Amino acid sequence: MNRRDTLSLFDRQMRRRTGSGRSAAVRTGDVVRRAGAGGDWCGVVWSGLEARTADAAIAEQVRYFTALGRSFEWKLYDYDRPADLATRLLNAGFTPEPAETLMVAGTSDLPTAVDLPDGVRLERVTGPAGIDLVTEVHERAFGTSGARLREQLLAQLADGGPDTIEITLALAGDLPVSSARLEVHPGTDFAGLWGGGTHPLWRRRGIYRALIAHRARIAADRGIRYLQVDASAQSRPILERLGFVALATTTPYLHDPH
Repeated sequence: MNRRDTLSLFDRQMRRRTGSGRSAAVRTGDVVRRAGAGGDWCGVVWSGLEARTADAAIAEQVRYFTALGRSFEWKLYDYDRPADLATRLLNAGFTPEPAETLMVAGTSDLPTAVDLPDGVRLERVTGPAGIDLVTEVHERAFGTSGARLREQLLAQLADGGPDTIEITLALAGDLPVSSARLEVHPGTDFAGLWGGGTHPLWRRRGIYRALIAHRARIAADRGIRYLQVDASAQSRPILERLGFVALATTTPYLHDPH
């Protein structure tokens, strides 16, 4: 993989791309933002700012989302400009969350054999009952409320269904032990891997790797060229062993109007 070319393609197709529909990105000035309905994710996904324009652009986005009464995320990548954009976001009242690594792999380079522990099976989530179990996994895995995630997933299923999202649940008997999703972006070469939370008592048994392989096979069958992950420090070593390449660092900066 040519890292520079792949990052340029990601920037063009995933960060700068605009469209129409419920949660489509729109460009305003030198910023591309998403402001979905209901509980959908809101945030800035790309900016092409200069030192003289950055503060005004940040203030404009704060005004826009505050008027909607919505919290939002400014997704900052380490190659974004100006170089002090992170400091400017802090000064504007944003709070940073832990940095993640943008990692990409070609679907043809990834293992697709699903090797699960004895007694564990995978099921496709297609409706509210399954999403309730995904929410349960999230809360056990991360120790935080899954209410917002539940709202987002219900909206995504209603909006695009299997054409844009594939949600998978790992079950041990009737117990949900892990979940993950594949988010497809029609018209691009990329799909995103999200979730991957596992019940604490079921970690280190290969379920995370199995869910990556399962989604890689789905993506390959759909003709998707690349898989993208925003990897935590814990998942990055696993992904590197599977063939993912680190392209950049991304840090979510959150703004809450309340």
